Amino acid sequence: MSFVSCVRSFILAGVIAGSFLPLKAVAQHTAYGSVTPRPDMIVDTGGAPNDAHALKQHYVVLVSLDGFRYSYPKDHGAPYLQGMMKQGATAPDGMIPAYPSLTFPNHWTLVTGLYPEHHGLVRNSFYDPERKQSYRYTDPVANSDGSWYGGVPLWSLAEQQGMRAATFMWPGSEAEVAGHRPTMYAKFQDYLDGHVGLDQISKWLRLPAAERPHLMTLYLSATDHAGHWYGPDSEQEHEAVHVVDGLMSELRSRLDRSGLPVDLVIVSDHGMVQNDNDWVNLDQYADLSHTVTSEWLMYPDSEAEKEKVYESFKAHPDKRFEIYRQKDVPERLHYTGNPRIGDPVIVANVPIIVHPSATGVARADLADHGYDVAKVPQMKSFFLAIGPDIRKDVKLPSFDNVDVYSFIAKLLDLNPGRTDGEVGPLKAALKR
Repeated sequence: MSFVSCVRSFILAGVIAGSFLPLKAVAQHTAYGSVTPRPDMIVDTGGAPNDAHALKQHYVVLVSLDGFRYSYPKDHGAPYLQGMMKQGATAPDGMIPAYPSLTFPNHWTLVTGLYPEHHGLVRNSFYDPERKQSYRYTDPVANSDGSWYGGVPLWSLAEQQGMRAATFMWPGSEAEVAGHRPTMYAKFQDYLDGHVGLDQISKWLRLPAAERPHLMTLYLSATDHAGHWYGPDSEQEHEAVHVVDGLMSELRSRLDRSGLPVDLVIVSDHGMVQNDNDWVNLDQYADLSHTVTSEWLMYPDSEAEKEKVYESFKAHPDKRFEIYRQKDVPERLHYTGNPRIGDPVIVANVPIIVHPSATGVARADLADHGYDVAKVPQMKSFFLAIGPDIRKDVKLPSFDNVDVYSFIAKLLDLNPGRTDGEVGPLKAALKR
């Protein structure tokens, strides 16, 4: 077991026993990061320099705060983010994540403007019945294989149109998708000090104009780790929010000192909620001996078996979740028409943990995400934009996160093509 795994097990043992361990003594070395970055972490693909049109455009830094619930600045008193929310454009009632409200599906939705049913990342891990292969977000071979990913991510869109892009650990950014990788990208490494990413953004901004990326992304995971391990209302999550608040303050100062016209867009992929640890084991409701399972997803081996599994679930109703044939999943979830989704489909009504069976490794997290935002509003995510092209003190109604793609494309004067979103819900935030 690695050092991080040992520490996490120790932390979780303390949590389960009901005695939170001092965060500064243990968890800041994991959730907040202290691991030394690998020497080969940053990859430079040697992409073409910015063309004449790209050189005329402003810059966008897109930041993801993993697991940062929309209400956290108010809930935990984050002074700098609250101040920026008054200076820029935000969605006070939250941004609506795509279903399921999980990390990889929503990070890919944010940078493609497509719902998971269309871009193909239907959960963090899933099975593809046509390929007869499984995708697991923790598998470096799978997550760097572009054949799993649909759509044209923002960095590929930029590179296609003569503009350099760079990513710092954004999920999926290590894969070649739509014929491109970012000119520069970071290989994923968890538990890094957040300043490592800030330092890298600063380095990219200091490059000569022809080499300087106009789109840069940054990923920070502290609030997701603290939320899972301790809960969204915990002292530890409070401290994680304040760590992130300080990082955003420092990032904004660095962007201002660069002297460049940079729009800062801060988002999260999903929220967080305390879960119900009375877990659901799918094989208690149906015989799954002819069914491949992956997380919540079920892939029976024939149409007859799909109907048999569905009818067995219907015969054992449970108010904690709904069971649907895939074609009958509510339209508002945008979760049909893709074999990777499986059939039948489980949709939770309350925050529950679902396992294919009682065997195997059990989840020990105190809080989780992935739920339908209409049933669990704590899933709503965060949005804030501020910079020279953003109007001040704009309060946007809640909007779907598929619209972020078109918004950023507009800021960079890129042609996004057709997506599931549009710039309309965010147009009030734009100066031009």
